[in-house]
Amino acid sequence: MIQTMEQLFRLPRRQKRIIQVMVDIILLAGSFLGAMMLRLDNWSPIFEWNTWFALTVTAPITILIFIWLGFYRAVIRYISLKALQVVLAGVAVSAIALGITSHLLGLVHPITVPSIYAMLGLLTVGGIRFFLRGIYLHSLMRHKTRIVIYGAGAAGSHLATSLSHGCEYVPVAFIDDWRGMHGTLVEGLKVYSPNDLPRLVAYYGVDRILLAMPSTTRARRREILRSLETLPIPVQTIPGMDDVVSGRARINEIRDIAIEDLLGRDPIPPNQALLDANIRGKVVMVTGAGGSIGSELCRQIITQQPRYLVLVEVCEYALYSIENELRQLIQSQNLTISIKALLGSVQQRPRMEALIRTFQVQTIYHAAAYKHVPIVEHNVVEGIRNNVYGTLEIARAAIDCNVETFVLVSTDKAVRPTNVMGTTKRLAELICQALANHQQTTRFCMVRFGNVLGSSGSVVPLFYQQIKAGGPITVTHPEITRYFMTIPEAAQLVIQAGAMGRGGDVFVLDMGEPVKIAELARQMIRLSGLEMITEDNPGGDIAITYSGLRPGEKLYEELLIGENVTQTVHPRIMTADETFWGWPELNAYLQQLYMAVSNAQHEWIRQLLQQAPTAYHPAGPIADLVWQECDVPAVRAIKPLRSSPTEQADMNTDLLKVSAVSLAKGGTHL
Repeated sequence: MIQTMEQLFRLPRRQKRIIQVMVDIILLAGSFLGAMMLRLDNWSPIFEWNTWFALTVTAPITILIFIWLGFYRAVIRYISLKALQVVLAGVAVSAIALGITSHLLGLVHPITVPSIYAMLGLLTVGGIRFFLRGIYLHSLMRHKTRIVIYGAGAAGSHLATSLSHGCEYVPVAFIDDWRGMHGTLVEGLKVYSPNDLPRLVAYYGVDRILLAMPSTTRARRREILRSLETLPIPVQTIPGMDDVVSGRARINEIRDIAIEDLLGRDPIPPNQALLDANIRGKVVMVTGAGGSIGSELCRQIITQQPRYLVLVEVCEYALYSIENELRQLIQSQNLTISIKALLGSVQQRPRMEALIRTFQVQTIYHAAAYKHVPIVEHNVVEGIRNNVYGTLEIARAAIDCNVETFVLVSTDKAVRPTNVMGTTKRLAELICQALANHQQTTRFCMVRFGNVLGSSGSVVPLFYQQIKAGGPITVTHPEITRYFMTIPEAAQLVIQAGAMGRGGDVFVLDMGEPVKIAELARQMIRLSGLEMITEDNPGGDIAITYSGLRPGEKLYEELLIGENVTQTVHPRIMTADETFWGWPELNAYLQQLYMAVSNAQHEWIRQLLQQAPTAYHPAGPIADLVWQECDVPAVRAIKPLRSSPTEQADMNTDLLKVSAVSLAKGGTHL
């Protein structure tokens, strides 16, 4: 029967309408004759000619009314209760037409016959359509994914309605935390307690759980997800209310569980005065504007309505992408903000000065940096050029151009670093600290925080890819831990911290509790409805393998060097007093380091990095790929840290030559 129905549903629309009209005529005739038999309790009226004549007149009138009301334009498989209103109106008019025709023809029957005819017509004409719709939906259930919706509120109700009309999912039950909802019906589905979930999964053969609680807090979502980890089915969710309200998503979109639901915290309402201080009505520049943090800074800066937003990026595609996104954001929010998208490297001071002077920049958020630990470890020279001397050049350009505020985006890897990347970021902090005390033109401050969720190079997207590929998931070490924060929260706190600085401040963001990466991988496996391969469960789905720490990688990250930590007016922003060199001493050091970098003398570079107040303790041998492959002895020659007066004079002469050549080429100069 199901196959026959499927064949009928596949017929051309015109043929299906003809079949509906013919079936309705038969049903209306049967309803009329049935009404006569039920009321008169005999068969004699059926054999009278005027009975059939009345039916011949009434049936076409009814069909014409149905056509006029658009009844045959409705698709049976998607028919709704509104169609019953059309049927009711049609059979009511049909009953009136029947009564008038019977009176004109002298057909004697009780006045209740048209009423019984109307009820039978409503039951047969409307009932058969809902019967066919039920058969069709039942046939689809064989191919649909059975789901349980967690959350019986407005979002869950809307989701159930949307999915019922789709071809992919079929809701079978609701789950809700509120006891008052238990046992009630929502959209025809019973609401159960969370304790009933294991039984429902087994009884209905549920394939997945959809979390429909877009307005709940992240803390509560995290609790719910942890309670669902033990179930052998995947858990998915619908977008958060912020995405729905902003138009970035629809309420019935189904997504994988976001890592923010596992790790993210509920944000604290921002201090609007701090957000406005360095942005509203001012010209703001963001370096590294196409990066993870840089792009989010731009999005949030736009909402604070600066006069200009100057985007500086060395990657053409990244600059194109963020400019296009920001222009759409400005248009959608009817903002009047001018965006200047500019290519350039922060290592080129003349270019930076030209941009700052041209647009009269007042605030700089310096987010441009090489941040991937293994890559910088393998490219030491370029990592130092960009992270250290890039910061030096843009900072000195800011001073020369009378920029009001300079905010350095730093990292927790700058604390007692075991890698070159972290050491370069600590040197960048030292530059800002020294310059803050050396001049009064520009106010410098630094904001230090840990990993951000979803950034380029983050383990989370990698884990998702590995799970979809069937594993294994690669973790460097069983005990490795990291701090995590969402990108929007980090960017918002950077802006607020930057407004608190008095000059030379090192701000540290409260990252919450550190997360063990191996446990994060296990959570992601379980919430995907899969089992981990272990010694006790060799038949599982995905294994976790440990690849060993990469060059320069630490087991545990820290956020502070010293212990003198002070709480600020914001509960998630702290300030720390960190040791640093004065500008004359740091400047002399940077000149030596520049000589070592210019000549790619890696042993000398390492010694100099250890000499600075960075607490750098390399975790292994030099990992620079060029240095490892190079056989030229001069390149591997170790320069002494303390030179004789003659050697120092020669070195200074060489430095001046290098600086002059670099300046002539528009390059880095000290």
